[in-house]
Amino acid sequence: MIYSVIVDLSASEVDRIFDYKGEGYTVGARVLVDFRGRLTEGYIIAQKDTSDFDADKIKPIVKPLDDFTAISEDLLDLGRYMREQYHLRWADVLRLFIPAEMRGNRVRLLSKQQAYLTTDDSLDVILASLKPNATAQRDLVAFLYLNGPALSETLNAEFGNSALRALRQKGLVDFREVVIRRTPYKNIQSAAVKHDLLPAQQNAVDAVLSDRQGRFLLHGVTGSGKTEVYLTVIERLVAEGKSCIMLVPEISLTPNMLRQLRARFGDTVALLHSGLSRGERYDEWLRLKNGEALIAVGARSAVFAPLKNIGAIIIDEEHDGSYISDFNPRYNTAEVAEYRAQQNGALLLLGSATPALGSYYAAKQGRLRLIEMPERINRQPLPKVEIVDMTLETRRGNKGIFSAALKQRLRQTVEAGNQAMLFLNRRGYSSFLMCTKCGYVAKCEDCDVTLTVHREDNRLKCHYCGKSYYLLDRCPKCKAQSFRQGRIGTQQVVELLREMFPDVKVLRMDADTTQTKESHGKILESFAKGEAQILVGTQMIAKGHDFPKVTLVGILDGDQSLHHEDYLATERTFQLITQVAGRSGRDKDVGVVVLQTYTPAHYCLRFAAEQDYKGFYNYEINIRQASAFPPFSEIVRILYTGEKEQDCIDELVEQDAEISNIRSARPEAFLYADKMRCPLRRAEKQYRFQILLKLTKDSVREILPQIYAVCDGKKRRSVTVSVERNPQNLS
Repeated sequence: MIYSVIVDLSASEVDRIFDYKGEGYTVGARVLVDFRGRLTEGYIIAQKDTSDFDADKIKPIVKPLDDFTAISEDLLDLGRYMREQYHLRWADVLRLFIPAEMRGNRVRLLSKQQAYLTTDDSLDVILASLKPNATAQRDLVAFLYLNGPALSETLNAEFGNSALRALRQKGLVDFREVVIRRTPYKNIQSAAVKHDLLPAQQNAVDAVLSDRQGRFLLHGVTGSGKTEVYLTVIERLVAEGKSCIMLVPEISLTPNMLRQLRARFGDTVALLHSGLSRGERYDEWLRLKNGEALIAVGARSAVFAPLKNIGAIIIDEEHDGSYISDFNPRYNTAEVAEYRAQQNGALLLLGSATPALGSYYAAKQGRLRLIEMPERINRQPLPKVEIVDMTLETRRGNKGIFSAALKQRLRQTVEAGNQAMLFLNRRGYSSFLMCTKCGYVAKCEDCDVTLTVHREDNRLKCHYCGKSYYLLDRCPKCKAQSFRQGRIGTQQVVELLREMFPDVKVLRMDADTTQTKESHGKILESFAKGEAQILVGTQMIAKGHDFPKVTLVGILDGDQSLHHEDYLATERTFQLITQVAGRSGRDKDVGVVVLQTYTPAHYCLRFAAEQDYKGFYNYEINIRQASAFPPFSEIVRILYTGEKEQDCIDELVEQDAEISNIRSARPEAFLYADKMRCPLRRAEKQYRFQILLKLTKDSVREILPQIYAVCDGKKRRSVTVSVERNPQNLS
């Protein structure tokens, strides 16, 4: 038999199928092969009876690497789709389908020694055979008799090694090796609370389950009970013998979702995300593969869970940019989920209080079925949002982080025994220019996107049209010399809060405080228990959390993300503010939100303060259509990175010339094209340059393959060239 093998090497020159011979192997198996004189891991993706190559030159497969088939046929089919859709290498795609630690045999099942009684005699008979003063031996026997087999390490710690060894010598106890499952978040448990569905929730469940192969967008305001809809849909499908995938956008949200799923479904839930230990990720993956677990929960990588007979794929907070991988291998989780749903005849449910404009537009066009839940389950109104004009605060002499209104609200909240969350709205590397006197922000005259400060040549630049402006030293609107570029940090905020409230415990949640696996869960659990009254954090506290005692949310620098240099900035800011505002007033007390901004009149903030998604959508989608931005076009970024700056420039210039030829042949397909340095000029010792293209929607299928062909023809090994479709980050 001839087997088509992909060698596990991520390099364009070996991104093709190689023929090997052997017998008894299955498609999807991982194998060891002799590749160019070296033993190399590989994946069997097909089998056939004959080869186009000389039979004498075809090498045999050395051996299998697992005692099971690692990748199922449907995942191999998904791999073929992803290669075509995202122009990926085979090895990069296949690596997504298995735990990374399986490669190189860096993880295996954990086995430990278990002790058990070798006799069926009664306890009295066993004890009679032991000396009365052999207390440890007698206690150990009694423990095994009453509790059954136990790990030797546990018994050694409790009764001592000599007692266990003596009992084995007497033939009363023996050992065997048992497999131990490494379970993440073992201590996350909660009582199984099943709520009666409110009419809006019941209508949503009925609508979703009415079409088991449907594509749905669940638009429910914050606190409307979307999670209970998800759990009920999963419960119905699992009862029918189906499996389900539940995706959340960030690792920080997995503990809470895992808690709710385990409470309802017990050990049939498995967790998959990159924050687990090697052993935990492997064991959870294996439980899903073996059918021991039927529900996979996790961040975007959980979309590749090795489940069979999938009934539903649910993507919570579907608007979140983290669902789009912006590093190799690049892919869109929602598109991958839709393909997997199609493979399995499953339903796809996208949910959010602030759907991505593209998703809502698709629903309006009839490509998704829209389900709406416009009210909170506690019957309370959405929290009142107070917009504070920080330019007025500055003119009044307050140059601090907190406005007078926020300070007053914080004192009231603390004195009432309630909790507050303070959110720092910061994102990315690029720096914009803002006047703190009047709120003016420098924008491109042609593109209406924020200009980015380039200190190396003292210019303001637009990263969409490439236009360059002089760096301002005086505000053109109010003539003040009061520009700001700096950012505040969570640590600084916490220190100021401790000065204001020395007797109040403050927790901080950001990238620095959540570096360990369980740190997210510990911080959130501590806050949920009321061990702290104030939680300060970045985007990871903005969504998905439900704290009944939170009655105040403070948003610092509410407009910082508004001035990021891309067309998604306004949409992201609306989503962030609406989401974080929704953390307030989720129980009986009405919530309040204090939104601090230097641009209080901006339409995005006004719609966010009213939490008017439809108003914002109608306003923003008209701007997108007028300016021909997605979903009315497709943005393509070609990224050039390398340690040698001149090599990157030379490669970019040569490929830009080839793309210009494509553009000359089809000028109507290109709405825009230009080359430039990336805003983040250098990262991890790699210089960064880019070509930005804007293509008409109807030309993408024809033009993209030509662009891919140009990029594949790169001549410099020192330069990495990658293509992104509708990138989430242009830094």
